[in-house]
Amino acid sequence: LTLLLVYVDDMIIARDDEAKKLALKEKLAAQFEMKDLGKLKYFLGIEVAYSKNRIFISQRKYVLDLLKETRKLGCRTSTVPIEQNHRIGSEESAPVENPQYQRLVGN
Repeated sequence: LTLLLVYVDDMIIARDDEAKKLALKEKLAAQFEMKDLGKLKYFLGIEVAYSKNRIFISQRKYVLDLLKETRKLGCRTSTVPIEQNHRIGSEESAPVENPQYQRLVGN
């Protein structure tokens, strides 16, 4: 089984057979300009760490970057981020246009 993940100009090749993985990398390098960055550490804001038998993924760096950007890095944590049944606005009110909020929540 070979996994090939591509996002814009980033690519991950995963395969349990190292020789076949290298052969695939050579074929791709013959067709495309490529640079091998070694063992995967970050991809799309996801940090990758390895132990002997496991792979761990975390979005810690991504979350810290969001907290820095919104100047919330030193804030206290809360089990519930907003009071229950909180009304932001009436149903008749116009939608809020806030590009920073939309980008942060992935809209």
